[in-house]
Amino acid sequence: MAKNLIFTDKEAEFLRELVRQKVEFMIVDLSAAALQGAPVVTQDVDLWFRDLGDPGIQKALKKVKGSYVAPVGTNPPMFAGQAVNLFDVVLHMHGLGSFDKEARHCLRVNLGRQKVPVLSLERIIKSKKATGRQKDKLVLPVLVDTLTVIREREKKPKRK
Repeated sequence: MAKNLIFTDKEAEFLRELVRQKVEFMIVDLSAAALQGAPVVTQDVDLWFRDLGDPGIQKALKKVKGSYVAPVGTNPPMFAGQAVNLFDVVLHMHGLGSFDKEARHCLRVNLGRQKVPVLSLERIIKSKKATGRQKDKLVLPVLVDTLTVIREREKKPKRK
């Protein structure tokens, strides 16, 4: 797994606080792929929550001086505040099942002394294929190559 290089201390604190509050969430999309070693860049970190009404989200936001902005019209829910500007709220993932079903495909990636849930690269690839946008088609070869490398590494016996 790649070393965390994408989060500031405050952003990491927000994610760790979500874990401490036992909020059911996962990091998805390209940021999740990057945390698994894919050589990709993205301008945001997509978070998918089981229940946006979970009081632990508000507690985590308060801890980092962030706030929740409810959806209005066609605008999706979002977070506001310096420590949480990087994060986007995802309501569903194209081509995938419900949050509960996809939570079974999460990995736990180290973030300091805690682990955060990250959607597996296999499921990210499936979603990118289902979405079918040009920008998703362009990144698919990189994601597939990364998954191939990961699987090859897993096959090799570990040295003592």
